[in-house]
Parts: sequence; structure tokens; C-alpha cells
Amino acid sequence: MGNQEAVKPKKRLSNSNLLFLIAGVIFVLMYVAAIFIYPESFLQFQTFFDLFNNNAPLIIMTLGLCIVMIGGGIDISIGSVCGLVTMVCAVLLESGIGSVLGAWSVLGAILLAIVTGLAFGLLHGYLVAYLKIQPFIITLAGLFLANGLMTTIHKDPINVNNVYFKSLMEPLKHPDLGTVNRHNVFIPFEIKQGVIIALVLVGLLVVLMKWTRFGRNVYAVGGNSQSALMLGINVKRTVFFTYVICGLTAGIAGFVWLLSTGGANVGNAAGFEIKAIASAIIGGTLLNGGVGNLLGSPIGVVTLGTINEVIRVADIPSNFQTIISGLMLYLFIVLQSIVMSLRSGRKFRIDLPPWLKPPWLRNRKKEESQEMKK
Repeated sequence: MGNQEAVKPKKRLSNSNLLFLIAGVIFVLMYVAAIFIYPESFLQFQTFFDLFNNNAPLIIMTLGLCIVMIGGGIDISIGSVCGLVTMVCAVLLESGIGSVLGAWSVLGAILLAIVTGLAFGLLHGYLVAYLKIQPFIITLAGLFLANGLMTTIHKDPINVNNVYFKSLMEPLKHPDLGTVNRHNVFIPFEIKQGVIIALVLVGLLVVLMKWTRFGRNVYAVGGNSQSALMLGINVKRTVFFTYVICGLTAGIAGFVWLLSTGGANVGNAAGFEIKAIASAIIGGTLLNGGVGNLLGSPIGVVTLGTINEVIRVADIPSNFQTIISGLMLYLFIVLQSIVMSLRSGRKFRIDLPPWLKPPWLRNRKKEESQEMKK
């Protein structure tokens, strides 16, 4: 016995990683099914990478929102903050100041995007963490404020013609990789600059949440803030910085949006806070905090993107996009509830209203209640 090595018990998969794994498997199955049904579209490499090209701002927004949700909060202002940043950056690039600054105008727009996002993050973080105001109410106020500022600054659409900015918009292309369309024209494979920014942020924030004290503190606060406080964690400061990061990512997403579209209008990113929440949940982040994996953010986004692409290819009316997305959100919420109940050792019960219960079940309940009284 002494010469034999002790057998180490298998390490249990964490709730965050399990939900992320489930989300990844569902996405793979969905995409493989789409390949079999519509091979002419989904077998093309560009179709897959366009899921990231078209959704890079949403991926960035969802990353910040996931951190807030893991910490037990919520931020519904990120779509409006993203739209505001898009507008102010476009105004700067097309203004007289932008023409005077020349190439420096692009750097000025980047700094303006970061400062605007940070301003909302600092405001929301202080009000939620230190004044203990409900995050939904505070970020709802931020949503209205950002929308109001956006329409006040400029109401009409803006097309950015800044030469230096347009050069930055050029996607990365590979001359030898690509696809041939139905007209026998070769289309080179391309990745937009926003995808590179999104991937860098994914790497940085995953490291922050997985291998730093701050990340461990966020999970602890989201799981149980009172227990975290007893462990010596500064709960207020932790919550404060989750909102600062969320505001920062919303600002970066606004610049990436402008980088992807080359224009701004008051409808930019409208309703994207709802898409970000849905993507976070599909990616395995729980609304009640303490559980989530940032790698699930892009998974959730591309899952919704795959649904949209299938609907487009199948010529299904666009209103079915929101219907299917809503049904999928129901599915993931119920699935997460079942998984978390089973993992905690509790039995998952489905209680039916009395008028839906069969007579034999109603009679059994009555007998059990009478026995309890005796």
C-alpha cells in the first residue's frame, strides 16, 4: 500500500465551465445541422467568420455585461452608451477639429470612446456600489441619459469620410483563401479589424477573471456578498470596478461599431442591451450571479447569429428571428435551472397549478396533508 501512489479524486467540473460546455455543444450541433440543411451557405469559411465580423461590437458589450452579471448586477444602458460613443466619434472625425488634427483625429476618437464609456461606468459603479441603489434603476437612467445626449449632439445620420479612419476600416484579406460565388467570381477571405479587437479583449478579460484576485473576488461577491465580506473582500470596490469595466467595453464597442459600419445614426445599437443579456445567458452566465465563463460570451453571440443566418438563407420572415431567439432563451434558462438544481443535490420539481393536476395526484396530496395533520 505504501509503494502505491494515492489515487487522486477526479476534479469536479465547475458550474461555470459546465454551462459553458453545454452552450458550446449546442452551438456546434446547431451549426452542423445548418451545414447539412444549407451546405451552399454554411460550408463557406466566410459565412462562419462573418458571424464574428458582423457581431464584434455585441461580443465586446457582452464581455463587460458578463462581468457585471457574475458579480450579481445588471447593466441595461450598454446599447445606448455604445450608440452615443458611435455618434460622438463620428461627429469628431467629421468636424473641423478632426480635419485639423489629421491622422491624430483617429487617436482622438479612440480616446473619446474610452472616456465616454468610462464616465458612464464610473457613474453607475459609484451609485450602485457605494450608494446601494438598485442597478436596474440606475442603468435605466443611464439608458435615457445616453439616448438623450445622442439625439442632442446630432440627429441626422453621419457617414465618416475621414481618410485616415477609412484606411483603418480596411479588413484583413488573404489573397489565396476565399470562396467563389454563384457568378463564378472569387471573393477573398476577410476579417474585419473589430474582430481582432474583440479577440484581444476576450483574452485579456478571461485572464483577468480566471487568474487574478479581482476575478476571484467577483465570483465570490456574486455567489454570496455577505460571505465575501466575512472573507475580507472589499465588496463595494469589487462591484464598482465591474461597472467600470462594463462601461469601458461599451465605449470600445461603440468605436468598433463605427469601424465596422463607417457611419453613425440615432438607431445605432438600439436594443443591443437585450441581445447582450440573451447572449450572456445562452453562453452560461446566470442572472443571480456567481456563475459564468467569459468564453461563453462569443458562443452566445454567434449562436444568435447562426439563428439569424439560417432565417436569412431560408427566406423566413425576419420577425421569426426574435420568436426563435426568445424560445431559445426560455430553453437555456430552464436548462440552467435544471443543471444547477441537480448539481446542488436538490430534486428538480415541476409544480403544476391545481387545475392542471390529474385527479389521482390531487387525491394523493390531500392524503399526505391529512397524515401530516395527524
